[in-house]
Amino acid sequence: MKITEIRAFLMKTSVFAPKETVEPRRPGWGATAEVANPMSRYPRFKPHRNLWRADWPDVGCIVKAEDGTWGLGMSRYGGPVVSIINDHVAPLLLGEECMATEKLWDMMFRITSPYSAGGLSSYAISAVDLALWDLKGKLLDQPVYKLLGGPAREKQFCYATGNDTDWQLELGFQAFKLACPYGPNDSLNGMAKNEELVAKTREMIGADKELMLDCWMAFDVEYAVRLAERLRPYNLRWIEDCLIPEDFDGFQELRKRLPWQGLATGEHWYTPLPFSQAVSKRLVDIFQPDVLWVGGVTATQKIFHIAEPADIPVIPHGGMNTAYGQHISFAMTNAPWGEYFVGTAPGVPLETTKDIPGVPIPKDGYLVPSDAPGFGFEIDEDWLEKVTV
Repeated sequence: MKITEIRAFLMKTSVFAPKETVEPRRPGWGATAEVANPMSRYPRFKPHRNLWRADWPDVGCIVKAEDGTWGLGMSRYGGPVVSIINDHVAPLLLGEECMATEKLWDMMFRITSPYSAGGLSSYAISAVDLALWDLKGKLLDQPVYKLLGGPAREKQFCYATGNDTDWQLELGFQAFKLACPYGPNDSLNGMAKNEELVAKTREMIGADKELMLDCWMAFDVEYAVRLAERLRPYNLRWIEDCLIPEDFDGFQELRKRLPWQGLATGEHWYTPLPFSQAVSKRLVDIFQPDVLWVGGVTATQKIFHIAEPADIPVIPHGGMNTAYGQHISFAMTNAPWGEYFVGTAPGVPLETTKDIPGVPIPKDGYLVPSDAPGFGFEIDEDWLEKVTV
């Protein structure tokens, strides 16, 4: 079955954002909370990440086969990604066999190599690849997780990300990841406040539940080491994304200076190549590729296979928030957990927040993907028209 159309388009930015259709008990942490980030050193951008992040719409991509069947992929970063797909990648893939996902991914990797298959190109490759897998599942009348080998477990354990831990406990989650508020520019007072947050959360959840800390590219090596030492009594399962993602030497130094501390990263690594390099040096303990950013299902499956011989778990970034991450995590034996970002305020039920029909949500800290064909979206072209900018 040949590809007859590949079309990328801008989506309303609200598509991935959770909806608060129920009055919350209190404002959620994410609306106003400061989170340590790469721009925290500049005072006018420090208070909130939205002061400097690109305000581009999300990206949708349709791949259509000869019989009219179509698949849907999604990614981020708006106009630049849409242009890479529509102006460069799509014309070169028309007429190719739509089931040949390995070949098509390799073609896209090489097509974009003159300006790097990483970064924005990786977002474009992801959108097309995800649409191809959705299409493949529909043509074969199978959910994607079965095409990837079938379920690796009965249900996927999910941990909650966000700083409203009391609400997450009420929702039934049993593992929790905090966003770190302060970094190197906040002196020892900021470090003390970080410890206060972690200590309070550990007391709230008890000693029998896992706790992690997301540092979102905000630290240098020295600060990461000092904070990890200070937080050692609270038994963090891992600290995440401490450094700028390209700083491989820094991660190697962290590994040497913190041999006892679990380290995780990878959401801002693009294509499987950085993961291969990280395995060879045993830089971190957990890989966290984002399926919508790293190159789609095809790239993420390669990363799982790179990690497996080294016994490195792969827990995709935000994997339980999208059908794409749900399916590949469910099928891979070295995906012990899934991440669910709780973006709504306390008191707003998770089932009221989703804008993409057919995407399951966690129940009591576990999730089972849809068994409908493809990724299980319950959408039609009218829905696509509604969410298109």
